[in-house]
Amino acid sequence: MGFIALGINHRTAGVEVRERVSFSPEQLPDALQRLRAEAGADEVAILSTCNRTELYCAQDRLDAERLVEWVARFHGMTADEIRRSSYLHQDAGAVNHMMRVAAGLDSLVLGEPQILGQMKDAWQAARTAGTLGPYLDRLFQSTFSMAKQVRTDTAIGENPVSVAFAAVSLARQIFADLRRSTALLIGAGETIGLVARHLFEQGVGRIIVANRTLQRAELLSEPLGGQAIVLTQIPDILAECDVVISSTASPLPILGKGAVERALKQRRHKPMFMVDIAVPRDIEPEVGSLSDVYLYTVDDLHEVIEENLRSRQGAAEAAERLIELGTGDFMQRLRALAAVDVLRSYRQKAEQARDQELQKALAKLQRGADPALVMAEMARMLTNKLLHDPSVQLKQMTAQGRVEALALAQELFALGDSAPGNRNNSAQGDS
Repeated sequence: MGFIALGINHRTAGVEVRERVSFSPEQLPDALQRLRAEAGADEVAILSTCNRTELYCAQDRLDAERLVEWVARFHGMTADEIRRSSYLHQDAGAVNHMMRVAAGLDSLVLGEPQILGQMKDAWQAARTAGTLGPYLDRLFQSTFSMAKQVRTDTAIGENPVSVAFAAVSLARQIFADLRRSTALLIGAGETIGLVARHLFEQGVGRIIVANRTLQRAELLSEPLGGQAIVLTQIPDILAECDVVISSTASPLPILGKGAVERALKQRRHKPMFMVDIAVPRDIEPEVGSLSDVYLYTVDDLHEVIEENLRSRQGAAEAAERLIELGTGDFMQRLRALAAVDVLRSYRQKAEQARDQELQKALAKLQRGADPALVMAEMARMLTNKLLHDPSVQLKQMTAQGRVEALALAQELFALGDSAPGNRNNSAQGDS
């Protein structure tokens, strides 16, 4: 079984490209079904976050070009656009890459823990859509175990940093005292939840959570003493907000230039700090051109994040070594599974031969034949049947110059130093 990981991430493409190739939660079920049907893969899963979109596929013979063309076709892009921005990993490389992603080693924020949850969401989406399959499922389970081992055995998770943490750190640089600031958080997912907790710990004066559904906003805001509103109320409250951080799965911008201009007038041009973590973007890029607005996207958080990562470099090296070992172990187990399939088939064939000879022997015994002679004949015939195909194939392979088959047969049948004599005798026994 072969594996492919095809992806586009924050290192290979800017946010403008990443938002075009992202898959919304609503798109995923249909996309998974279409990917499997149209790209010629037996098992598929899709991971789509603000920093990456990756396709994971399992099949004996995979055509990477078909995957590239499928992504381009699904998102209305050209294959060249995808090729320029994408990376491809196959077999052991794909296994290694998935483990690195789940452990946070390929993230914008080194070692950030959110990606593991997002990987589990991708696994669950494929499972629900019926596109997972036994091989990809086994790879995901090994990936989750490796990520857990990295967290347990290294210091990769110490001194916690994340996109959410970086956003709040940047806000502290803009506003020296967050206790006098009001923060508007748009969305109620995991990233915004982290932002809310970081802001609360920094003592921000007021937290407002805006979401499509009021109930989700209340679940996040109430424990922090915040206020919950729906998205349509944002224009009414925007002028009160010093900090705006947004991360939703909306396919269209939620906050436009006009609404921000009106809010600035009401604020008498008191500065506003905005971070758009979403892909596709929640805040229109044109908002960044307004005076008194400091607008950042996930790509702009690199410098802040780098300062918080130096302590994790040593842990990352240890994690890489663990993942190398994990990759080798997984591939070894995968090869062993392939052997199990072959052995199962050979056992079925042997059992069929056994049953045939047993039926013949029982029939002879019922007719009064000598039991000793019947047993001897059954043993001889069964031995010949079991040895016939291997003997014929070994002769053909050596005649074709594939002399390595002799050494493999010697090892396979545990013949030891007696192999040459035994090989000739067995090859002649059923000719």
